[in-house]
Amino acid sequence: MLDLEQEAAARQAKGSGRFFTRFTREQRYMHAVLFTSFLGLAGTGLPLRFSDSIWARGLAKGVGGFGAILFFHKVFAVVLSIAFLLHVKEIFQRGIMHRQKGIFWGPNSMVANWKDVKDLVAHLRWFVGLGKRPQFDRYAYWEKFDYWAVFWGMIVIGFSGYAMWFAPFFAHFLPGWALNAVLVIHSEEGLLAILFIFSIHFVNTHLRPDSFPMDMVVFTGVESEEEFRHKRPMEYERLVKEGKLEARLGEAPQTWLVNFSRVVGTIAILIGLTLLVLTLTAYFS
Repeated sequence: MLDLEQEAAARQAKGSGRFFTRFTREQRYMHAVLFTSFLGLAGTGLPLRFSDSIWARGLAKGVGGFGAILFFHKVFAVVLSIAFLLHVKEIFQRGIMHRQKGIFWGPNSMVANWKDVKDLVAHLRWFVGLGKRPQFDRYAYWEKFDYWAVFWGMIVIGFSGYAMWFAPFFAHFLPGWALNAVLVIHSEEGLLAILFIFSIHFVNTHLRPDSFPMDMVVFTGVESEEEFRHKRPMEYERLVKEGKLEARLGEAPQTWLVNFSRVVGTIAILIGLTLLVLTLTAYFS
């Protein structure tokens, strides 16, 4: 009986033509800065990491040498660092100063909880046909993993990068072996981040059957009611019960924005996949 009711509601949602806001304009802009600066860091860091490769030497020759590549690498690093610090400042203000509920715990939080563990196990069982597909709330476990991977990257990759950049300063309180270690840490952790983003993250975000060939919500900020109910049924039902669903109503994305988002997203994916292929080729050759 419940399945029939859900199917009827899904058909009604499909024909409603309504759209709901998932990401604010500020969040979309922050994501744009994040993926642009990351692509820039990857595109400049890989030639430095594999400087003996033919394609790396060709790129360096085309832009004025490895010194120019290093300069742009530092520029992208500063941009990403500023964006990260602004995000941490926002979280601190909302969660600590304004005591906004749901920042550090609950269905709207990016902090992992026991449900995420159960969802992961249920998802693995569903993959092999041993159970039903889990029902997700606002953020799935892999989205939280992606989110916290940025924090890990900024701490490990960011610190090691700045330690190399300002080596004379860090040499005052770090031993020589530590400065040698940060070079290895920055190189290997950066390579791991690139491999993860351009393979696992791309697959989870864009290449899953639910989103293929591209998930547009992070660009447009809105999703259809059918998509909302299908991907995050627990959040949808919770908002209905709390009477907050109508507050999330948004406007249908304009055609120019959809087309622009498709172009930008396609370019980003192609750049990422190209860098992934070049990385694997250089790493195993």
